[in-house]
Amino acid sequence: MNLAVDAQSPIPIRRQLTEQLKHVIDRGGVPREQALPSIRELAGFLGINTNTVARVVEDLKQSGYVEARRGKGMFVAPAPPARPSPHLRESFLQDTVMRAAALGMTADDLAVGVLSLAGVKPPAVQATVEVLLVECSPPELDFFARELEAHLPVHADRVLLRELATVVRRPKRAAGWRVAVTSFCHLPEVERLLNGRGIPVIALLAEAHLETLHQLAQLPPKTRVGVASAEAETAHNLEHSIANASLPNIILAGASPTTGPALAGLVRRVDVMVCSTSAADRVRALAGSRVQVITDDRALDQRAIEMLATVLVQQHGARRRKPSPRSGASPKSRPPVKEKES
Repeated sequence: MNLAVDAQSPIPIRRQLTEQLKHVIDRGGVPREQALPSIRELAGFLGINTNTVARVVEDLKQSGYVEARRGKGMFVAPAPPARPSPHLRESFLQDTVMRAAALGMTADDLAVGVLSLAGVKPPAVQATVEVLLVECSPPELDFFARELEAHLPVHADRVLLRELATVVRRPKRAAGWRVAVTSFCHLPEVERLLNGRGIPVIALLAEAHLETLHQLAQLPPKTRVGVASAEAETAHNLEHSIANASLPNIILAGASPTTGPALAGLVRRVDVMVCSTSAADRVRALAGSRVQVITDDRALDQRAIEMLATVLVQQHGARRRKPSPRSGASPKSRPPVKEKES
């Protein structure tokens, strides 16, 4: 495979690699049902972080380009999603690049221009949008911030839920927030604390990876499953995500943080433990070989990312159309935006 990433490009490396791999698969560069190089191999070859490659692989799984086979790795899907003919797309892109070159534009100039016309603000060109991110624990704040900032040109101003009442009383800090983001369980409290400030509140979902659900679905009937993570909040959120899948063959036995005595008791009651990567060593030390360990670090639901992007674009358009102060018009506050949980 002929792959390359440009760390200086305004296009995020994750997006560069995802689109290149889709293009390679569309053109038959990797035959259907053939194994992909491992995450470590791709990361080493390209000289990038393994976490970035792991997220690229997850993006390809979510879009149907690849599938995981237990114990064997990632394979090109037997029937990847249909896209416009690779030949037509390549001809269009070649023609566009040639026309841009005739105007003295580089590939990066063209990419930035297309993103700008699409309403996306490349971080290398324009300032990122400030969003308020509210969660009840530092690990949850870090998780959501990483996911949001990897997908969108935003900067997440991280605030713990218990500190939000104090922070919102600081006008200078609150003035820059375009949107407030939190998880479903905290939505009512965040809406209450931001009431009257004209800031849309969006509740996001973070789901267990499809590969985790696939592995759980293959377990024998009445398999007892526990969930663990470094923080109780993260563990319960992961448990909730698995419960939403309604797998009939498993029995969820509970969730626990990796600190404290509760984890040892949970491990004794289950056949399988689902846990974050950071918690895996602790879980394996307690479980031994008797309990199967499945690692899962969750992923932000793609619909939630698209919804947030839509709200930001709509707000950007509304601000551009906003009457000047001399007209006497006063801006109306926008109602909270909620994503229905499925």
